Amino acid sequence: METLLVIDNYDSFTFNLVQMFMRYDLAIEVRRSDRISLDDVAALDPQYILISPGPRDPAHAGISRELIRAFCDRVPILGVCLGMQCMNEVFGGATVRAPVPRHGKTSQIIHDGAGVFKGVPSPFTAARYHSLMVRTAGNTLVETARSDDGVIMGLSHPEFPLHGVQFHPESFLTKHGRRIIENFLKLGSFHGPFTHG
Repeated sequence: METLLVIDNYDSFTFNLVQMFMRYDLAIEVRRSDRISLDDVAALDPQYILISPGPRDPAHAGISRELIRAFCDRVPILGVCLGMQCMNEVFGGATVRAPVPRHGKTSQIIHDGAGVFKGVPSPFTAARYHSLMVRTAGNTLVETARSDDGVIMGLSHPEFPLHGVQFHPESFLTKHGRRIIENFLKLGSFHGPFTHG
């Protein structure tokens, strides 16, 4: 059985994300971002890693950035909200305060149809809960999605199985969230069953 390691950045949405993944035949390990080491991660030998949202900024996300740096070339990693901001900073990008905070608001998301967005209509409706945002994509990262107000909503790496989304796929306000999660799982060795083929 494949293992999903969830790095929890002390966010109330973390276990909603975990519930989404509980639909699949995975062993799920949840660890607080400041209570796990790289050696612990290596010992768990996860086949997938999820970096959760969080109430603070990437500098206060525990091991998140260090873990992305150490494992992104060999383990599929999905960063959600703060998790995507951490991913971007690892590759030299900057996190800034959003002009307008978005908490429980929906936007239309326009995307490239690849990676975690494969088979997802463009645009689609997604829920946003953030006061910070990615200013520009970090070195070598590819911008994969933007909101209808121009904020970067998705990033990926062209060579590594590394994807990030600024919106919340687990929210009931987000359409096609389950397909996005399944597309992430398809990056690795998990073979289903899947809801969306």
